[in-house]
Amino acid sequence: MKLRIDNARLLDPSTEQDITASLCVEGNRIVAFGKVPDDFKADEAIDASGLWLMPGLVDLQVRTGEPGDNACGTVASEARAAAAGGVTTFCVPPDTWPVADTPAVPELIRRRARQAGQAFVLPIAALTQGLEGERLAPLHALKNAGCIAASQANRPIRNALTLRNAMEYAASHNVRLMLKPLDVDLADSGVAHDGPVANRLGLPAIPASAETTAVATLLLLAEETGAKIHLNALSCARSVELVRDAKARGLAVTCDVAAHQLHLSEMDLMDFNPLFKVLPPLRSLDDQRALRAGLADGTIDCIISDHTPLYADDKLLPFPQSKPGISGLETLLSLTLRLVESGELTLMQALKALSRNPAQLLGIDGGSLQPGSRASFFLYDPDARWTLRADALLSAGKNTPFEGWEFSGRVVGTWFLGKNVFKPASQDA
Repeated sequence: MKLRIDNARLLDPSTEQDITASLCVEGNRIVAFGKVPDDFKADEAIDASGLWLMPGLVDLQVRTGEPGDNACGTVASEARAAAAGGVTTFCVPPDTWPVADTPAVPELIRRRARQAGQAFVLPIAALTQGLEGERLAPLHALKNAGCIAASQANRPIRNALTLRNAMEYAASHNVRLMLKPLDVDLADSGVAHDGPVANRLGLPAIPASAETTAVATLLLLAEETGAKIHLNALSCARSVELVRDAKARGLAVTCDVAAHQLHLSEMDLMDFNPLFKVLPPLRSLDDQRALRAGLADGTIDCIISDHTPLYADDKLLPFPQSKPGISGLETLLSLTLRLVESGELTLMQALKALSRNPAQLLGIDGGSLQPGSRASFFLYDPDARWTLRADALLSAGKNTPFEGWEFSGRVVGTWFLGKNVFKPASQDA
């Protein structure tokens, strides 16, 4: 199958090229960027006048609910949601059920992804058996089973010696660690940021130090052990400062932030709405500003959805008892591009944080439109205006705090390995 897309605004973060031209695809690869070869005869041609064409997004943190014990979602359902959001590659953390601490689990996830055929789904291995933070999981076998990295998900190792040993073990097997910085003792049973809002509402609080002390520990141990670490879901201004200082010292650390942390804050908890309950919690407006600044200056490398599909009942409980998490795949791009509209990020900075940077740190093909790259990309209509309705989300989880938000621009087609895997329902089949 040969496809030619003409008159599109081609945005390639791998080369920072921004041109209006054509893109040619043969099979599952891009074969021409810009000028159509004289001998290229397309089976299908699309006039994309007025549309942007960008590489498929790479999301480092997506829960699918599969495998799971009565969990919300499947690999197939969340891959459909990913395609609707322009995401063509995503990583699945190891807190599945059963936990991804044996090769059977990543093999199942990869098999389900192949059956769905809408995105590359990259499982992340559990660093310790059962994510219990004690005995190390068989990283060599898990890596051979297709795991792209190792993690503890939301269950960090509490013992510093065990953590150090785990980092040495990962370094010896050349396995990247994707770690959420959290001191569970300082976090205790908290559910909201330790600030004026939690105090006013009487909610158990999680201090910023529950994150920053963990960031400092992880950075120091990475420096000592040589482990390759990526810090997931930063939420505090001080965390950004610590990473900035570590990078200035030459430490090869990377990090990300969840898109919702860039737009929501502790002030959104005033109505006790469980849809705003996340981990790490929504922080102060000062923290939010620091996260945005960290993206702009390159301290923060990637933006993630931290997608966690949940049943409606999971968010109907009182705030302290409700489950944390947001269904974020289908708002990742729109929320990020709001920062471009406000002038806080350039378009290329946004696209690098969403595609090129995560692809590079994972060591995979992605975030590029150059010839030879995988033909995984999407078309975007910058003039589309739409209002988010939770019941219209393709994800099995409708748990979004962005109900009623108005967005500019929308994905109007997604291709995965040269195959059109998404077009809006309003378009002809």
